[in-house]
Amino acid sequence: MPFNGNKRSLPSKPCTACRRPMSWRKRWSRSWGEVKFCSDACRRSGRSR
Repeated sequence: MPFNGNKRSLPSKPCTACRRPMSWRKRWSRSWGEVKFCSDACRRSGRSR
């Protein structure tokens, strides 16, 4: 997904651990469907709601 300068148009989804919304990042472009956690801290906690 190309970034056109409007961050509100980027897709988002909630973090599995903390339920905070995460927005699409270029780094996640190939694995957006597999991204579940917003940070390393959430990944380490490993709790899934």
